[in-house]
Formats: sequence, structure tokens, C-alpha cells
Amino acid sequence: MKRMGIAMAAFAVIGVMTGCGTTSGSPSNSTSATNSGTNATAVSGGKTYRIAVIPKAVGFDYWETVHAGAEAAAKDLGNVSIVWKGTSAETDINGQISMIEDFINQHVDALVVAATDAKALVPVLQQAQKSGIKVITIDSGTDPQVSDSFVATDNVHAAAEAADEMNKLLGGKGDVALIPFVPGASTSNQREQGFKDELGKYPGLHLVATQYSQSDYNKALSVTEDILTSHPNLAGIFAANEPGALGAAQAVKERGLQGKVQIIGFDAAPKEIQALQEGTIQALIVQNPYKIGYDGVQEAVADLEGKKVDPRVDTGATVVTKDNMNDPEIQKLLYPLGKK
Repeated sequence: MKRMGIAMAAFAVIGVMTGCGTTSGSPSNSTSATNSGTNATAVSGGKTYRIAVIPKAVGFDYWETVHAGAEAAAKDLGNVSIVWKGTSAETDINGQISMIEDFINQHVDALVVAATDAKALVPVLQQAQKSGIKVITIDSGTDPQVSDSFVATDNVHAAAEAADEMNKLLGGKGDVALIPFVPGASTSNQREQGFKDELGKYPGLHLVATQYSQSDYNKALSVTEDILTSHPNLAGIFAANEPGALGAAQAVKERGLQGKVQIIGFDAAPKEIQALQEGTIQALIVQNPYKIGYDGVQEAVADLEGKKVDPRVDTGATVVTKDNMNDPEIQKLLYPLGKK
């Protein structure tokens, strides 16, 4: 089993999956989703903290697992009330900024935010800090980092592992395409950088196309079709997030190229796992979104209580293939909330 760092197994979850969005890898139709979360009561007469957890978007399996982790942390801590709210699209930067401004006006105790844009979110998060609100970033941070703690996968290293796996799948030779998601989003930038840098170590692999999916399934499908048309000898695709991987897989499937064009995706949505089982996708880089949500809330409360927090928490990632996907430890990562 190939691992990156220490990809910790997901915590057991009992009754924390509330307000789940779609399970298809496509966003829900609503522009936002609000969940009052855990109605915590103060422990030993102490303060109950109201923490706003703001993903990059709602309605994706990945983000709903982050949500479940955040709710589980609130339940374990006992003195936290979670407010979960996000836009319907990871590209809605202004929408996320507006939500954060609303939470500042509501005087929440802490913000746990996955930044839609590394630069654009800096001013509003600094405004929150000036208002006395603790700020933790998860999954996607800011540049410069303004949060007291950043809880996420080491995306550069994870994407480098994708390049290593691509080299293995292609036998060290072939044309490769890269499908990042949103330019300007730190996570997308880091995965693009990590993949390109590592791919450069393999002289037989040639990056012939880079197209952004905008974190949209239909856009990913379209750009993959364009890439396949322009590069008929394409041997491999690295799609750097869930909608990108699903769109790429569908394009390859429609052309009857399963197994001929090797696909490496990111995350472990149910349809991605199904595509891995069927052989349309050959490998997935699987994060631990449950742990990202859980640790994000834990760090926020530690910060509120004046305890030392870690500036950077790496939650790990794992390369999952059809050969290792049934290993017990891998199953915990693929199904952190249990099989449905």
C-alpha cells in the first residue's frame, strides 16, 4: 500500500451526518446551505462557542464529509455549535466573501474556512481577526497565511505522488494531460505545481495539455473531449479534484477508451470509487476530509481557549488503486461514514 506521510484512518461517526447534499459529484442547485449543526450545551457551565464552518462549496461528497467531521468534533467537545454554510460553486469568490462578512456581523466566535481564492480572501479574514474572531483555514488556505492554523492535505506532495503513479501506469512513456480546477485557488495551484514538477523527472512523459475544469463536471467533460480530439495519442490524464475526475472519466468512457487512457483522480466520491472498480479510473489520490473537518474545529476551539495551535496540520493522503482498495485501512478512508 502506497502512502503519503501518515494518512490517518477516519474517526468513527455516529449520527453526525446532517444536511447532506448531493452524492453525484455535482453541486446542489441552492446557492447556499445553512445547518445549525450541533446544539451544544456549555460544559461545566463554561462558554458555548459558535463556530461558522465555510466550505468552498456545498453539495459535493467531499465537502459533506468535511461537514460530518466538523459536527463530530463539536459533539466530542460538547461546547460548540456549528453553523455550516457555503455557496453552490467553488468559483463564487464574492459569494464566500459576503458570507464571511455576514458572520463577522453576527459576531461568531470563530471561522473555519476553505478559501475559494488564496489572495481574495485575505482582507476579509483579516477583518474578522480585527473583530476578535479566531480564524482557521482548512483544505485551501490563503497567501499569505493569515489564519492561526491551516489544516489540509500537503497538496504538492499528493500531486507528486499522482505523477509517480502515472509514470508507473504508463511504463515511463506517453503523452499526459492535466486538468486542475480553479486558477487562483491555492489547492488547485499546489496540485498543478506538484504534478508538473514531479512529472519533469520522467523524460519519457510529456505534458501536452493543461485545461481547467472550474470544479464543474460538465466543463471537465467538455475540456477532456477537446484534449482527446487534439491529442489522439493521449495516454494519461490527471484530474485534480472530484468533478474533474468524473468529467474526464465520462469523456473517456464515451469514446470507448477505458483502459487505453489512464486516469488518476483526486478524492473518493461514490462515483469515483465506482469508476475505479470498473476500470475507467486507474487510481485515486484520497484525502481525509473527515479529519480535515474534525481537526479544523478542534484547532478553532484550542485557539479560542488560548492554547497553542499548530500553524500547519497535514492530514495526509493515500494512493488508492483497484489492487489495494479492499484493504481494511483503505476502506476506512473510502467510507469514513460507513457504506450506505
